[in-house]
Order: sequence, then structure tokens, then C-alpha cells
Amino acid sequence: MAIGDELAEVLRHYLSGVDLKRLPMDHIKVFDALSKCRTAALGGHKDRCNNSDCGHERFSYNSCRNRHCPKCQGVNKESWIIMQEDMLLPVVNYHVVFTMPHELNLLCMYNPREMYDILFKSAWYTLNKLGMDERWIGGQVSATMVLHTWSQTLQLHPHLHCIVPNGGLDKEGKWKYPKRSKNNFLMPVSAMRTVFRGYFMESLISLLNKKVLFIPEDYYVLNGGSYGSWKNKLYSKKWVVYTKKPFGGTKHVIDYLGRYSHRVAITNYRILEFDKENSIVKFKYKDYKDGGKNKEMELGVDEFIRRFRLHILPKGYRKIRQYGLSSNASKKKKIAAARMALGHKHRELLVRAERKQKALDRLGIDFEKCPKCKTGKMEVVKIIASVRPPPRSTTKA
Repeated sequence: MAIGDELAEVLRHYLSGVDLKRLPMDHIKVFDALSKCRTAALGGHKDRCNNSDCGHERFSYNSCRNRHCPKCQGVNKESWIIMQEDMLLPVVNYHVVFTMPHELNLLCMYNPREMYDILFKSAWYTLNKLGMDERWIGGQVSATMVLHTWSQTLQLHPHLHCIVPNGGLDKEGKWKYPKRSKNNFLMPVSAMRTVFRGYFMESLISLLNKKVLFIPEDYYVLNGGSYGSWKNKLYSKKWVVYTKKPFGGTKHVIDYLGRYSHRVAITNYRILEFDKENSIVKFKYKDYKDGGKNKEMELGVDEFIRRFRLHILPKGYRKIRQYGLSSNASKKKKIAAARMALGHKHRELLVRAERKQKALDRLGIDFEKCPKCKTGKMEVVKIIASVRPPPRSTTKA
């Protein structure tokens, strides 16, 4: 067993023996980036402390900065948490989860962008429609949504984790709490399930009728026997929508989502062993069907990579989205109005550079301070060029 086995090592082993023509170019680029992250292949720099009594030197290799990389999300994750804290309203926040039925997994595999778009739009339609309904809230609500596509065993399991404040802003600029209770009720889950299922299926059928989606051969046969039976099965199914007041308060739900907002399908921490000789990856997972017990699983490298590939998002796809009061287009104005309605003075939201610096401070990261003498400043004294393969020869034999 090799201590410290990482996803990058598994990828390097896999890439050395696979025919790259079998893989989509987007996946090859992701694998290439992750396998070279913080190695000489991406280059780096040599730093030296400017304190003459110290002279400590440090070599740093560049990060790949790919969003699927388990080693490149620390500062981005903390910056995101800070942004959520900065936008918080002084009310209880709920944790809401919308899950896509497993019968749609195959469509997600072939049409990830379209299917995940429907998931986002359906979840927001549900929250917005019921929020505007006078029977429940009667005002504009807000939602921060994070897309997850994986289960603990790396199987496809598309779902959205959402932060939803308790109430909404009405047309007169007044804050409206849910009608049933200020702290223990958001919206009826049964209504959320019905609206979510109805809008999702209507959107999906519309795309199917327009022939926008790629339908795998025998898809309907595998999922009910025919198009009609497939549709009836999904309409009669009880779709999963979960909502609960966070026990630990607002900071608890933000910390919870923060842990997962920039996480990939599997972290290096979960990889227990990589047996190169037998091409087997052992990793740990939580079995939620068995009380959340910690268990171990072994997969062959090909199967491990196949499952990991299920969670590579389309290029440029946004997996974190803001809606309603916190939407990027109008959050500054609407959050200010909501805070005023709640009797709290509004403060200017932090800009990106301020959030990043605050994240570095919170993580205790200071790239300039010498880690040895603590007084000197680390300065770049040499640029390390990336190690690239030689160009292919164009000379004909």
C-alpha cells in the first residue's frame, strides 16, 4: 500500500495505457490537467527570502486550477463561503434538496448540459412559484443552488443543494414570513414535489418533442417498455424533495454547502490505496442506506475512471447559481431592500478581490511571508519553465 496515493497518480497510470481516441477531448484535457497539477510539467518558480540572515528557498509548482481537481479548490471554496456570509439575511435559512429520479440518469449521461439546466430551472420554478403564492409566503424568495452529480460510490446521482432564506420580499418592499410559522415551516413538501415534477417533465417532454436530446437506443425499453409507460412511470413516481431547518443555524448550512460547493466526485483523502500491479483502486465511502456507516470499496482502474468521468461537467457549465433576491443581476439592490425591510442597516457587498484576500487571511495563507524566519519576504528569483514533450517530427521517412 502506498501512503498518500492520489487521484492524479491513478490518472497518470490510466492515461499511460488507454487509447486516447476512445475519450472525448474535454475529458482528456481534464485528465491531463489533474495528472500534472503541482508538478514540474506545469512549471513554477523558485522563491528566496530577502532577509540576508535567512535566505530560505522554496520551490513552488503551478496548480492546474481545473475545477475538477481535488487540490485546487481551497481558496475558491473559502471565497465562496465568504460571499454567502456577506449576502446573508438576518433570518433562518433552510437547506433544500431537489433530486432527479434515477430513471433519467442515462439521459444525463448523453445530454448533461440540457438535463442539468432543466434541474436548475425546475427547482427555481418550484421555489419561486410557491414563494409568490399568498397561501405560503407572498413575496420574492431567494436561493443559492449547488449541483452535485455523484453518490458516495461515484455512481450518477444528480441533485441540487440549496440555501433558501425564511421568507421573501413583497411588492411593497415588506418582508413576508411563511404563513404557518416564522421558524419551522417554509413551504409544503408535498406541493414542492408536485410542482417540481410537473415543471421538470413538461420541460423534458418539450425538448424530446423538439428532438433536441440524444436518446440512447432501447432507452424507453430499459425504462418502462415504451415512451408512454416511461412517461407514466415518472409522473406516478414520488420525486424526492427534502427541506429542513438547519439545526446549527445559518452558519452551519453555509459551512455544510461550502464543504461541498467546490469538491469533486472524490477527494484524495478518500482514496486509501492504489494497487498499480493489479490496477485496483480502494476508497472509502459512507453507506447512507446502512446508517451512514464508513465502508470500503475496490474498483478496477477502468471502472473507477468510468465512474469519475460521469461527473466531468460540460465546458463552461456553471454548477453554482443564485436566484431571486441573490441573483447576480440584481443582488446588490434587492439584498439592500430586504435588509431594510428586516430592520437591518445594509452594508456594501465585498468585491471579488476583497473576498479572496479575506479567504487567504482566514486560511492563514501569506505567500509573501517567509515560513522560516517569519520576518523576511519571499521573492521570486527564478521561473521554472513547464516541462513539455518535444514537438512531433514532420520529416517523412
